[in-house]
Amino acid sequence: ATASVVSMKRKNRVKKLKLETKSHTLSPLGKATTYISEYQRELLFPISRTLNRDEIQVFDKLPFKGVDIWNAYELSWLNLQGKPVVALAQFVFPCESPNIIESKSFKLYLNSFTNSKFASVEIVRDILAQDLSDFSGNICKVDVIPLELARETKIKSFSGICLDSLNVECDRYHVEPTLLRVDEKTHIEEVVYSDLLKSNCLVTGQPDWGSVQIQYSGQKIQHESLLKYIVSFRNHNEFHEQCVERIFMDIMRQCQPNKLTVHACYTRRGGLDINPFRSTEWEAPGETARQFRQ
Repeated sequence: ATASVVSMKRKNRVKKLKLETKSHTLSPLGKATTYISEYQRELLFPISRTLNRDEIQVFDKLPFKGVDIWNAYELSWLNLQGKPVVALAQFVFPCESPNIIESKSFKLYLNSFTNSKFASVEIVRDILAQDLSDFSGNICKVDVIPLELARETKIKSFSGICLDSLNVECDRYHVEPTLLRVDEKTHIEEVVYSDLLKSNCLVTGQPDWGSVQIQYSGQKIQHESLLKYIVSFRNHNEFHEQCVERIFMDIMRQCQPNKLTVHACYTRRGGLDINPFRSTEWEAPGETARQFRQ
């Protein structure tokens, strides 16, 4: 009976993989692009979170809380007199949403506002919130920020112990959870971070650069092993949100902390940066000001 169940699960995963692969081929990623400058919500392309979560053995009950925070730096539309309005925007997707939004489709969607007229910032905000909630499958919180307020945005870097100055030899550039080690005799609560996170887009192979902060309590994670593990993402192909959930699950399984938070801030592409946050304890980061590389 057990073998039969395993076989059925494998068949289901293969079926889902085929569907997901087909879905990716329909996305605008890696294809010649026609830029549409009149509002069109159908440009948004949702991708199910399910496949990646099956791979890291996360199913119906999520072992973490969290959000994906997107910042948009290229948002513009026309007021009713035809005069351009320029703003920044922030989008917060709960990790419970069934779908992520493919980033190039997000860029094309935002570009479609360019030559459309709207009476107010509030109307634009409400349209964005409705569309993104519909396509992601859960409530998306949206904040549209006029430039006069955006100019006050603070630049920050992660707090904690930076791992990047450690003198370690790295030779693994595909994800290797077994690199992680703990000191069983030492229990600690600490915050560490690295600016050496790099992975690749799952579809196009384009590089994704980021910084990652890890806050935990429990057996002390050996810093050298943690840095080597972070570096091992260097040639890994996966979306931003999926990488962070993989980091979270690998640390939970290999190091068994009592509490864990993983927060990554990726550099922008196409006027968008993505900042996934997953935690056993905290639902959202306390501060969302952008990183100095963003």
